Amino acid sequence: MPSSSSADFSRRASPRDLPEWMDGDCSYEDFRDCLRTLERINRWFLGYRPTLAWLKPLPLGLPGPVHILDVGSGGGDLLRRIAHWASRRAIPVQLTGIDLNPLAARAAQEFTPAELGITWITGDALAYQSDQPVHIIVSSLMVHHLEDEQIVSLLQWMETTATCGWFINDLERSERTSRLFGLVPWHPLVRHDGPVSFRRAFRKEDWRRLLATAGIPLETVTVERWRPGRLCVGRWK
Repeated sequence: MPSSSSADFSRRASPRDLPEWMDGDCSYEDFRDCLRTLERINRWFLGYRPTLAWLKPLPLGLPGPVHILDVGSGGGDLLRRIAHWASRRAIPVQLTGIDLNPLAARAAQEFTPAELGITWITGDALAYQSDQPVHIIVSSLMVHHLEDEQIVSLLQWMETTATCGWFINDLERSERTSRLFGLVPWHPLVRHDGPVSFRRAFRKEDWRRLLATAGIPLETVTVERWRPGRLCVGRWK
């Protein structure tokens, strides 16, 4: 992988051209340790803050629990944080995490206390069929793993599936943040994939283009920077 000083941050790199090790074959032990490292990163660098801030309008006056679906749920740390956040506010929630990688559900189950009542599913979110309406869809650090055409399909699916709104919490493409990230001795998988992730990440103009292609009016969506290193897209209906 080229050093950040020689990498081109002017445009988004294709995941096909610049793969992450985490997306390939790795042992469960390495995958699990990587997820634990990512959880620490999210905690230390305030990665949950944008999603929890966006959720502040809850509750929504629904007749039952708010069904929140996390797409690309990984080790489940976001839903665990949402579960504790909702519990402190006495907001009834039904939480479901879905991830394509079967190792993700295994790790999330291992990491998550049973009393939180979170459901973990292995599969393609776009093919997910729920017995209950999905009120809110969230996603954290997943969308930069997708090609542009896949992101457009995801946006269109979220728009038609989520009855109340959706929120994408991802990275802002930045050479400076990528360089700072590379200075920390993370798990080897994360140390490789972190700078790659920033190359595959987004700037506001990328999101404007993707939203327009998906047919979602820009005036209905917020695109906000959150420091350090996040660029988040949200829509309340």
